[in-house]
Amino acid sequence: MVKKAVALILLISLRIFTYYNTSAADQDPYLMTDYSRLHPVKVERVVQGKEEEQLIHLLKDAREHHLKVSIAGQRHSQGGHTYYKDGIVVDMTSYNRILSIDPKGKKITVQAGATWEDIQNAVNRYGLAIRTMQSQNTFTVGGSISVNAHGRDIRNGSMIKSVESFRLLMADGEIKQVSRSENAELFPLALGGYGLFGIILDVTLLLDDDELYSSTTETMPTVDYVHYFLAKVRTDPDIRMHIARLSVAPDRFLTKMFAKNYTLDRTEPLEEHNKLIIREPLVAPGKLLFQFNRSFDWGKSLIWDLQTKYFTEQSGELISRNNAMRAAWQFMEYDEPGSSDLLQEYFIPVQEFESFVKAMGTIVQAENLNLLNVTVRFVNQDDEAVLSYAKEDMFALVCLFNVPLSSKGQKHMEQSVQQIIDAAIKRGGTYYLPYAGYPSLMQFQKAYPNYKLFFQEKLKYDPGGLFMNTFYEQYKGGQAG
Repeated sequence: MVKKAVALILLISLRIFTYYNTSAADQDPYLMTDYSRLHPVKVERVVQGKEEEQLIHLLKDAREHHLKVSIAGQRHSQGGHTYYKDGIVVDMTSYNRILSIDPKGKKITVQAGATWEDIQNAVNRYGLAIRTMQSQNTFTVGGSISVNAHGRDIRNGSMIKSVESFRLLMADGEIKQVSRSENAELFPLALGGYGLFGIILDVTLLLDDDELYSSTTETMPTVDYVHYFLAKVRTDPDIRMHIARLSVAPDRFLTKMFAKNYTLDRTEPLEEHNKLIIREPLVAPGKLLFQFNRSFDWGKSLIWDLQTKYFTEQSGELISRNNAMRAAWQFMEYDEPGSSDLLQEYFIPVQEFESFVKAMGTIVQAENLNLLNVTVRFVNQDDEAVLSYAKEDMFALVCLFNVPLSSKGQKHMEQSVQQIIDAAIKRGGTYYLPYAGYPSLMQFQKAYPNYKLFFQEKLKYDPGGLFMNTFYEQYKGGQAG
């Protein structure tokens, strides 16, 4: 069955699949959007960040001409966080140099446009690795810390814990050194601040040792997952990273799971396994398989069976930490007209996991949403970031939906997502802010009770509102300074 399915995928993929690139040069250069393609707007111009003095002059010019400034990296935020109508977009992807590496101190300083892949390529030779990052290594450092990202690591917390310091170009043109001891008030605001407090120029990150892991995969009913995690994963200090997936196959919808653990291996030397590799063969067949997942119930069942078999058969594989943090992603790229794959993410207290999954499943089925994938990660409590999504130790459910881009389809998605968020908030949970702005203002305020402080400090440090994006416009609401 599996061999025939793979053969079919290879055959069809060679003949019929064409993908449309809506992010390349065929776009109007002044019509700006992000990965979601939901709300394109005209911008005044897009400027490549190149030099510090250039950026200082750019902000001066924006102030003098009463223009707004937004900051962009790879533009994978999906709620208008990286642009604003009639404003200037500063594209930081060219501002990407590795500035210094301190192997003994386990630190690296990079410009904000550097990607996690750039860092991996720089530190791997020293036997060092990144502490926390998303599963994909293609995002910029500045973008990741601006959303306070998290990943598979279950020991080091969200991104803010990995940052020692950064330099921030403020609205008035001053550059501030920011750390937990210097200009400390800005540290928990700009990290997870969505580019609203200034342009992050460069960042000093704390690193960990690169390690050799043995990866293992276990399958289980969803009802057993919390006990499994607390009893077998959380209590084992040698399990450094963990990720799980819920089935979206119709006959096992959210009732089956598999969990993948990365456990410290002491049987072989790291040097035999630490060459950096690209972990994404056969992109075209993978794209086709994921298209089946979007289009057919049998496709959802097929991909679940293939995923489970593949990861289970990988059990015992030895892999370095740096290579484990280089997940495949190209097979999920999707940019056909009329619909888009959009992420929504919910953070749920550990003991509320099973209850929330049931509630979410009921809503997804009742509203006939096209749920493609649910990844589960563990997120440590974060008391630092002002807009912290992890009020306590939580499970993050990263949900990928295929949604229509029509007004009617978007309205239905908004109403459905708001139901899911209500279910999360009812259980003491939150949701992640970098994604499409479906949540209501009231839901934002309930999920993020420090919103008043965040907006007050924004007005304090940027009284003229130089730094602006659609997210801020939507959720600031009627809050006074």
